[in-house]
Amino acid sequence: MTDESDVVNAVIAGELALLDPAVRASRAEIVRLLDPEFVEVGCSGRRYTYDDMVAWLPDHAGSTADGPRYDPSAMTGVVLAPGLVQIRYETVFDGSRARRTSLWRKRDEETGWRMFYHQGTLVPPDID
Repeated sequence: MTDESDVVNAVIAGELALLDPAVRASRAEIVRLLDPEFVEVGCSGRRYTYDDMVAWLPDHAGSTADGPRYDPSAMTGVVLAPGLVQIRYETVFDGSRARRTSLWRKRDEETGWRMFYHQGTLVPPDID
């Protein structure tokens, strides 16, 4: 039997991996960590699909060792149901702060935990 904190820690590790430039630059790692039904609503309000992210992420800012990096903080998670975890946190990236949430699901042991949904919301500078 797996403890809920072990599950949340495993998902947080996946979330942190997706913020790592080396992982973001690897299509193989992106495919491993994103669910085929993945959807994101980005800070711009734009909707991204799995195919969009697999094609776009390796060339996006934050995907190179010498470029800007995502600086996450206050990352927490909660098991919502068996096989479903929500992660919440903030990032600072290239001077912009965002609040983020992700849903991770685990369909089976072979594929493991994969990000199913992500949303980022920009936080104006005058907001705590």
